[in-house]
Amino acid sequence: MRAMWRGSISFGLINVPIKMYAATENKRISFRQIHRECGTPIHYQKVCTTCNRKVEDDEIVRGYEFEKGRYVIIEDKDLESIPDETTRTIDIIDFVNLADIDPIYYDNSYFLGPEETGQKAYILLRKAMEEGGKIAIAKVVIRSKQSLACIRPYGEKHLVMETMFYPDEVRSVEEVPIQPQAKLHENEIKMAVQLVESLSTRFEPEKYTDDYRQAIIDIIQAKVEGEEVSIPAPREEKVVDLMEALKASLELAEKTKKPEATSKGKSKKKVAGGV
Repeated sequence: MRAMWRGSISFGLINVPIKMYAATENKRISFRQIHRECGTPIHYQKVCTTCNRKVEDDEIVRGYEFEKGRYVIIEDKDLESIPDETTRTIDIIDFVNLADIDPIYYDNSYFLGPEETGQKAYILLRKAMEEGGKIAIAKVVIRSKQSLACIRPYGEKHLVMETMFYPDEVRSVEEVPIQPQAKLHENEIKMAVQLVESLSTRFEPEKYTDDYRQAIIDIIQAKVEGEEVSIPAPREEKVVDLMEALKASLELAEKTKKPEATSKGKSKKKVAGGV
């Protein structure tokens, strides 16, 4: 895995030299825009509408619109005036409980690995957080943006960092319109709780797949092989009584659980018999 960033974690007077790696990858299928008439991919050019000509990369600078139609140019040397330690240091501010952080604040995940000279300090930081049951809150600059971040033990040996949104970047839920709370019957609540319990299980990420992505892959494969793609009829949206829907959902959940329980029981007998 190739490191995308090098720097250090700073806490107290201790510096931990580290490398940062992308922890996730986007497997979204991307399409090109094609000219229908001849099948050629569409290309875009950088054009100045005032000069009415194509602009080369070395003619383009960074600008910020401070008023409508008015820009201030920001040169590389302007950004170089920011102290280097701010841009190459993950500065730990606090240690907190993981449960105290609402997941809405999380953005992107990165693995943190130690440089050769930082092995011991890295292991020490991880061990201290693990034994204390804490995670670190820090600030880090990635791609010219300072982010809030949390660092926590991951797996058996590593640290992972999640960049986080600042509070003013999280919109207020009060902006979402919602009608006054409807009256719920006791039976509805009871059955809804039963449904949640019957569908509850351990989180096993391996069992969840991107069905939509796979459907797109199947369509692409069919088109490549010259097959016709069948379009399913749209599902009819029916207004269903809430109580009836709860009953039907509970029955379906029970039917789904029973074969699973039976197969687990059989597999256990085979293992026991083979020992």
